[in-house]
Amino acid sequence: MNKKTLVLGASPKSDRYSFKAVMLLQKNGHDVVPLGFEHGTIGNAEIITNWENYNDIDTITLYLNPNRQKQYYNYIVEQKPKRVIFNPGTENDELEQLLIKNNITYLEACTLVLLTTGQY
Repeated sequence: MNKKTLVLGASPKSDRYSFKAVMLLQKNGHDVVPLGFEHGTIGNAEIITNWENYNDIDTITLYLNPNRQKQYYNYIVEQKPKRVIFNPGTENDELEQLLIKNNITYLEACTLVLLTTGQY
């Protein structure tokens, strides 16, 4: 099942986990919206550097540390995702509480592991 995923903190650098996540999401047939700070391409997706609104995001997976996430709080909630994944190192109690208040499910997990083990 295709779960359109916004990868927040996407990087064009192939050694970054966000890059690997975009590639693996594409390989598993998911539509991917990579949102990052640098222009570039990951697989067949161009990295978006401006904050566009989407109405069909299933999952937002985070690759930003908690301090960098703050500027995206409202943006994340406005996308109305079904869930937000906090990858290792991105855990954020403040954002988790905001998600709870907005009835958005979250989990602390690794997107790469979820995809590899068929739990995505």
